[in-house]
Amino acid sequence: MHEIADIACNFTSDRFDNDLDEVIDRAIDNHITKFGLICSRLRDIDKLLEIYNRYSKNMFFTIGVHPHHANEINAEYLEKLKEAINKNNPHAVGETGLDFFRNLSTYEEQIFAFEEQIKIAIDTNKPLFLHQRDSHDDFIKILRKYSSDINKSVVHCFTGTQQQLDDYLKLDCYIGVTGWICDKKRNVELRKTIRNIPLSRLMIETDCPYLIPKNLPDKPKNNRNEPRYLKHILSEISFLMEIDESLLKKETYKNTKYLFNF
Repeated sequence: MHEIADIACNFTSDRFDNDLDEVIDRAIDNHITKFGLICSRLRDIDKLLEIYNRYSKNMFFTIGVHPHHANEINAEYLEKLKEAINKNNPHAVGETGLDFFRNLSTYEEQIFAFEEQIKIAIDTNKPLFLHQRDSHDDFIKILRKYSSDINKSVVHCFTGTQQQLDDYLKLDCYIGVTGWICDKKRNVELRKTIRNIPLSRLMIETDCPYLIPKNLPDKPKNNRNEPRYLKHILSEISFLMEIDESLLKKETYKNTKYLFNF
């Protein structure tokens, strides 16, 4: 039985405060044995590290600043971020990137935060855990600028077009796919594009507690996504890519282990 890795778990969310042990147990019962613990801002680090230390055998983690929180970054903040990365040795830098859908930080703040975190990843030889929403042109321009120096990277929660996929693959990015793939009405293009993601570049994720699969049977009343549902996402991807589930488990786990070096 192949192990399964979920590259994006937002376990610092207060939606997991009361039952994280049970969430982890349910996932492991479903053969999801590795969890990517994602950081979105400095103030989450203490909580993140406490969770990681409790479950270190089953987790890898990132440290970084999500574009929503780019407005928090100044010179002092950057020094604290560098210090946290050097001290705690995360498996990747992130979640970083650009998000022009909500624009919770300004364009200038997001660009600055993204470039500075790329520089930190380069200086520390860490992979990048990347976020892109409604910002592809600026996002890919910045990645190209630093591509020769970037260690490795994964564009998480990919929902883009074939052209966007081609752009990422040309830069040797890995591609993370979430339960978004399970929405047949809103994701017609993505459900076609996924067939063109090389198995050697694919990773899978829940991005829990968000993005619960649209076609999940017996959804929980609280509508909270959790890692055990990754098996449902994996089955959907297997069907769309017309490949065996065991092969998909094996290859996505291998890719995840390689990028995050656990």
